[in-house]
Amino acid sequence: MLEVKQLVKTYDGDVQALKDVSFSVPNGQFLAVIGLSGSGKSTLLRCINRLVEPTSGKIIWDGEDITAASDNELRIIRRKIGMVFQHFNLVNRSSVLTNVLSGRLGYVNPIFSLINRFPKEDIDRAMRQLDRVGIADKASNRADELSGGQQQRVGIARAMMQEPRMILADEPVASLDPVLAHSIMQYLEKINKEDGVTVICSLHFLDLVHRYADRVVALNHGNLMFEGSPKEIDDQKFKDIYGKEAERVG
Repeated sequence: MLEVKQLVKTYDGDVQALKDVSFSVPNGQFLAVIGLSGSGKSTLLRCINRLVEPTSGKIIWDGEDITAASDNELRIIRRKIGMVFQHFNLVNRSSVLTNVLSGRLGYVNPIFSLINRFPKEDIDRAMRQLDRVGIADKASNRADELSGGQQQRVGIARAMMQEPRMILADEPVASLDPVLAHSIMQYLEKINKEDGVTVICSLHFLDLVHRYADRVVALNHGNLMFEGSPKEIDDQKFKDIYGKEAERVG
């Protein structure tokens, strides 16, 4: 169980990105986080693994207070939290295989990682993950030779190299066309259903939310506006989340 309790994040200049946000996520759930750009979605995800430091509040994961973890404790916690980024965050000049292997950096000797020396079992594991997302044949290609959809699949394979119990996907399909968006969401769904990995995914489009999410958390200017089933988002709740002028699609 992930518990977010009265989470506040205030950036420099008194910009409040999150305002007293509280919700919980059972293990194995697929949670969508929705809201307009600037609503606090990315800040929320990055607070969960402390890529962004919360100003106040608590994040408890299976009884462990992530917000109170020491640097060493946080390194161990992060091993089990995979991250998938909107703009892929790959090393463009490195091979696809090397990018995927970087997901094991929390487990291997740092000296070996600096010279791209990884145990054979990790290389085999990386090839299995690439095969799972359908691009094992691209292992030796440079990352920047791949299409956007293929690069995001590399990002998913890299996250799975951590053998995560939770994946945070920060608008993973925002830069992809609708067909590719569904293919990426299907890989996340498969990981969620087959491996029991908790997925917390920020999204813009309600059609994807209805198709893939078990539950939804909605933010507006850092405020929690809705928590519940996608089916419960009626026209009034939609306008509360996206504004009175917004038109519903999907």
